[in-house]
Amino acid sequence: MSVLTQVLLVDDDAAVREALAQTLDLADLRALTAGSFVAAKDYITREFPGVILSDIRMPGRDGFHLLNYAHDMDHELPVVLLTGEGDIPMAVAAIEQGAFDFLEKPCATADLISVLGRALQARQRVLEARAERLRAETGDPAARLIFGASDLVEALRMQVRRLALSDTAVLVSGPPGSGVPKVAEVIHLCSSRAGMALEKRAAAGLDRAGLMAALHSADGGTLYLDEIGKMPADTQIALLEALESGAGTRVMAGSTAELDAHALNGDLYFRLQAAGVRIPALSERPEDIPVLFQRYVEQASEQAGLAAPEVTPDHMAALMAQDWPGNARSLMSAAMRFVLGMPGEVFEAAELGLAEQMARVERSLLIAALGRQNGHASRAAETLKLPRKTFYDKLRKYGIRPEDFRR
Repeated sequence: MSVLTQVLLVDDDAAVREALAQTLDLADLRALTAGSFVAAKDYITREFPGVILSDIRMPGRDGFHLLNYAHDMDHELPVVLLTGEGDIPMAVAAIEQGAFDFLEKPCATADLISVLGRALQARQRVLEARAERLRAETGDPAARLIFGASDLVEALRMQVRRLALSDTAVLVSGPPGSGVPKVAEVIHLCSSRAGMALEKRAAAGLDRAGLMAALHSADGGTLYLDEIGKMPADTQIALLEALESGAGTRVMAGSTAELDAHALNGDLYFRLQAAGVRIPALSERPEDIPVLFQRYVEQASEQAGLAAPEVTPDHMAALMAQDWPGNARSLMSAAMRFVLGMPGEVFEAAELGLAEQMARVERSLLIAALGRQNGHASRAAETLKLPRKTFYDKLRKYGIRPEDFRR
């Protein structure tokens, strides 16, 4: 989803309305202007791709009426209300009735843009999460079980669907905690063998007899071998023989370690790598963290039998400042701790101060851009809309080497 910039601006004073619209335009925000609730209401829908900025005091139906109407249409639609100078009771009433925030008129441009920026980010997270849930409900296992809204995750889903169309052996790789066995299962569920058995075995310590028994148990379905690099050398030869004989059972292997022809039987490695799929780390796609965390919070709340707590913009920013070396698994744990009122590492990030938190987020975005462009720095700079010199300066600042991301 592209970045949201739309603001429904409602004010009965034409001069104020025009001045605010110009301010928004200078900040690269797109204003839809309306002089009354009646003129604005047709824009206010559950799908509205933006936020609302409205004066409270208007003739006829005022800003409170608009706020209530907006929340009847969509209780997650942010509404920012403008109050008169020093009108504290009115401001308090606005927050109590669910306004995202309030500003006193005349308000400083920096304050206005900051509040609207936070509101637009919150709206974007809501719409992305809804789109993700809608895809999950279509019956497509790749959409239902592989979460995220980034280009990298969409590419992963497409690759999973393509691999599901064939019967070839597959190697699924990814960093620890990224969900390697889960992606293998999704390939199985997307395939024509979905109604057949999916047998899972740890490759470590598996002997020839155990491998043959597992292939037999799968009985024409799929056999998944976890951490294939730990399989005994003799069993690797037996597996290669089974693949070359055209066994009726499909084989998928998984690894969270980097494999090559030295770490695994060379012939077996090349046989598996021919149809390999790699799961990107969270550090390569920080834009997925809000969607994933919100989903994990909902799941954790259901498991714990508790109401899902609100995830504030500050809390989400602290999450995005983390490196998450444990990937999805550690993010799930963080969601459960958050639901239980124990969000440890998020508080630690918040204690770093704004500058260091922003530096961590910036570093993760640079890494993500390089990952998406396979280490091509010029293309990564273009996607971030940064001059190449600025981009390289930032790489030096954070000790990031583009060659580390070339695959």
